Amino acid sequence: MYTDMEQWAEVRHEVLVAGASKRSVCRKYNLHWETLSKILSHAQPPGYRLAAVRKKPKLADFLPILEEILRQDTKAPPKQRHTAKRLFERLKAEHRYGGGYTVIKDAVRAWRSQRSELFVPLIHPPGEAQVDFGHAEIDWQGKAWKAALFVMTLPYSDAMFICAFPRECTEAFQEGHRRAFEFFCGVPRRISYDNTRARLVPFFRRYR
Repeated sequence: MYTDMEQWAEVRHEVLVAGASKRSVCRKYNLHWETLSKILSHAQPPGYRLAAVRKKPKLADFLPILEEILRQDTKAPPKQRHTAKRLFERLKAEHRYGGGYTVIKDAVRAWRSQRSELFVPLIHPPGEAQVDFGHAEIDWQGKAWKAALFVMTLPYSDAMFICAFPRECTEAFQEGHRRAFEFFCGVPRRISYDNTRARLVPFFRRYR
């Protein structure tokens, strides 16, 4: 049974926000179906009480610094965010923190737990699409090339269209849409975009 708040929040996020199927989440985390249902029914583990971090002389003065680093982390790629251990090391080296690692670990867990329920579950009705660019190494004429992958998905039906381009640019963005519309035999009512370098304004003026 899951008792760790971070793991509990991670499972809820995968199903309620990322849209992963319950069956795949059960396999990924080795969960029983009833356990997953319990996790999805409660914002935090039954019996768990999120209390404010106790103010200790060795930590209180460093909480503003710790929280500022964590806030900056929310804007950074996941792999570049600080672990509790790295935060502990930075506080010691840069700010002369003299407390223990466990205190920092608990403070980080509490801060992240408070934010974990701020996500809004996504609902995708029929006719809506999502667009993103990814990258992949491909073999072309015996040479390795880094290709930009235009990806349009229809979350309601799990239909997907992928097209490779030499690079991510406005032309690839527009051509990817044209080919996707032909592939799906229609134009979605609404399209959500992930972070993209392409300029959207010229495209929307063209298709208004």
